[in-house]
Amino acid sequence: MERNPRSPLASQFAAKIVFAVIALLFASTQAARANADWTDAQWIWQAEDGPSNTWVAFRKTFDLDAVPEQVIAHIATDTKYWLWVNGELALFEGGLARGPAPGDGYFDEVNLRNHLQPGENTVAILVWYWGKTAKTHESSGQGGLLFSADLGKTKLRSDESWKLTVHPSYDPASEGLHRSNNRPNAMDVKYDARLALGDWTDSAWYLPGYNDSAWQAATPKGPAYSDPYGDLVKRPIPQWTDYGHVDYLSLKIGDEFITLPYTNDTEETVTLSGRLPHNQQITPFMTVDSPAGKTIEIGMENPFNLIDAQYTTRDGIQSFETYSWMNGHFVEYQIPPGVEVQELKYRWTAYDEITGTFESNDPFFTRLWWMAANTLQICARDSFMDCPDRERGLWIGDVADQTGPVFYTLNEPSRLLLKKGIENTFAYQSGDIIQGLAPGFGDYRGKSSELCAQSLQYIEQGIWRYYFHTGDRETLAYAYPFIDRYLKLWKMEENGLPEERRGYARWVDWGLNPDHQPTHIAWYYMALNSAVKIARELGIEDNIPFYQERIKSIQENYAKVYWRDGYYGSEGKTKEERVSALTVLTGLASPDQYDALLENVLLSEYNASPHMEWIVLEAIMLTGNYEAGLERMRTRHEDQVRDPDLTTLYERYANDTRPRGTYNHAWNAPNYVLSHYIAGIVPEEVAWKTYSVRPNLAHLTHLKQIVPSVQGDITVEIEAVNKTYTLDLISPEGTTALIGIPKANVTPTTITANGQVIWKDGKAKKSKTKITHQGEDQKYHHFQVPPGTYKIIAK
Repeated sequence: MERNPRSPLASQFAAKIVFAVIALLFASTQAARANADWTDAQWIWQAEDGPSNTWVAFRKTFDLDAVPEQVIAHIATDTKYWLWVNGELALFEGGLARGPAPGDGYFDEVNLRNHLQPGENTVAILVWYWGKTAKTHESSGQGGLLFSADLGKTKLRSDESWKLTVHPSYDPASEGLHRSNNRPNAMDVKYDARLALGDWTDSAWYLPGYNDSAWQAATPKGPAYSDPYGDLVKRPIPQWTDYGHVDYLSLKIGDEFITLPYTNDTEETVTLSGRLPHNQQITPFMTVDSPAGKTIEIGMENPFNLIDAQYTTRDGIQSFETYSWMNGHFVEYQIPPGVEVQELKYRWTAYDEITGTFESNDPFFTRLWWMAANTLQICARDSFMDCPDRERGLWIGDVADQTGPVFYTLNEPSRLLLKKGIENTFAYQSGDIIQGLAPGFGDYRGKSSELCAQSLQYIEQGIWRYYFHTGDRETLAYAYPFIDRYLKLWKMEENGLPEERRGYARWVDWGLNPDHQPTHIAWYYMALNSAVKIARELGIEDNIPFYQERIKSIQENYAKVYWRDGYYGSEGKTKEERVSALTVLTGLASPDQYDALLENVLLSEYNASPHMEWIVLEAIMLTGNYEAGLERMRTRHEDQVRDPDLTTLYERYANDTRPRGTYNHAWNAPNYVLSHYIAGIVPEEVAWKTYSVRPNLAHLTHLKQIVPSVQGDITVEIEAVNKTYTLDLISPEGTTALIGIPKANVTPTTITANGQVIWKDGKAKKSKTKITHQGEDQKYHHFQVPPGTYKIIAK
């Protein structure tokens, strides 16, 4: 059935008239995105709708009198695709996991200008149809390719004139080659080169001149916006950065380093291991000279990596790349006897670059921050995910953990990925019967998806934090109706506290001895306060009294129920640190309780998993005990930082009696704590228009941080030695920096900026720098600094 283009999100607001204006504004923006001209283009595929895990090769040859100045192709597929133009790889792994809303999909814009030529041209596309719904992908149930490009006088559209064939080398029964991999969306690759479409030199199927006369004509499946493909939304995030084929750092068989070419002249299969510079998303590549029928297994040393590949050789020299990406520190090739390995490489594709940095004179914290940054990077692709191996799931509690360090570590692409996560999360809710904020893909849709702690955490640390760092008011307005409805699902009890919602699981943390009820109530209290901020920001005042009434009730009653003479928790439960940490973060704990909380739980109990450990660390920092916070951070991460072969951070800590889980899990956020509290670089106004630099160096004497803010890079370098404090600052245009010279590091008599005195003997001095003194308190001398480059010295 054909239908007209519409926003995939607008219908979510239909039942709530009060939010109709917001919905229409967002819908119009989304509709403007979908600006591709699909006139006369058809979804095409083979006659059969599937089957799942099918690889289909498409070709189209056409003539051009001249190449236009701009050639933008619009491409939509279910699911992934690889694009060649005139034999050159133009795009490696296009397409996004579906979809922006139930039943709908994305399309890509790809510039073909530099690949085209006057005369004959060939476009070749390999489409991989997953055909299964999993954590972050909803299958349409039907493979398909939709293509549209205006080439001047030539209008290139996907239709029955395109040629296709199911690629015979790819075995659709590849899933679970070595272990079950029903959790990730993607599947293993099983490839038989004896069935290849041409060889890997001058007659491959994607090259011009390949004889495709035996291929079948494509079968039209319907125009754009037709079922089951749904509406189309322009890809809201950039393509991956493709670093091309790269050499491994080293190659080993057992403990022996080897060089290539290498021939296995033994009678046994040997494991050839290639070392990566750090944990990365990669696709292994190889060139071998082999007799036909040899089987080469390809995988990672990572025990939780569920994506593997198997390659069966043809006769002669041949190359192969596993297009289904994997991750880990070492790639392992199982080389059978009689095979000569001529070349081993890998293709690193990354969603975003690590543009933020943190360095200090303590190498432990420099390396820890870097490991956390790597963990963050490798947990980003089609969406932010919990891990790149076991699940690749969009769990919003994990995304809330990621949101804080994103703004100190990654750049604009990751800000867009956070926005996409918010849109995806709410687009899959079920109108008025909303049951939670957890993602609704596949089996995780509806009531069964509600993890209450994650849903509540996401409101403050995911949605509000995203807005405060970016100023993206449109997305905030889109999310607010869902937030309001969710908070009103919670009921109050006679004791003045909310009744705990159970969701599909009462989960709050993977760590030891969780105390569920007070944890949920503290998260709910935080979410209510966030809702007040959001409603005021949007000018929606009617709901604020509801939030404030409940805030007041929790403030008055939380300690009555949960204060246990030195810490917060449920009566009869094992003493643990997470509830008390949340009371510090939310303000439910009073400052006169801090010493007791530090002594009884925050510095002595180690129950939290990394999901809530960074919250414990933040609470310690908020009490002003920065050195103690760093010591706890060191204790928790010591074994990982000291492991030279580990470049990302584990799902669990070593003191947990259970298996440690994945060694690259999204909820590791010590870099947020280091950047926000130790470097002291904090946004004070929406979108970093005003920010502060008020460091708390503890034992550190040198620190350098680059923050890739939405206003531009902020560079801070601090040196505190010999009773002199030096701050080098590069502050971008459009910002105001609030600088604090810490009295813990210097008792100054003179403060200069770029060689000019701005403060001396307790008095501010006028200077050409336009830096103004803003007074002092017990901790800092305060200054307001306009954009520019400064060296500020206090001594």
